[in-house]
Amino acid sequence: MSQQLVLEGEVNIYRAADLKIEVLAALRAGPVLEIDLAGVTELDTAGLQVLMLAKRTATLEQRELRLRNHSPAVVDVVEMLNLGAFFGDAVLIHS
Repeated sequence: MSQQLVLEGEVNIYRAADLKIEVLAALRAGPVLEIDLAGVTELDTAGLQVLMLAKRTATLEQRELRLRNHSPAVVDVVEMLNLGAFFGDAVLIHS
């Protein structure tokens, strides 16, 4: 069974410290964490770093991180920085 976490609004430098704590706690609560990104209206590099930290932590701790329901703001940033493969995200990986 997977843990669910919904991120909404601005995922940016002003929320990054709190989100880091929230995301890592949710990740460590079970073997699989699914983060719903449908409500994310802004994603800056600080917010992206939180998601990247979660992915690295999941890999190191042999857990699974799944990003779901990508908002346009998330897709724009991840595609612009070509990070779809980093997240192993089929929605964002283009052939």
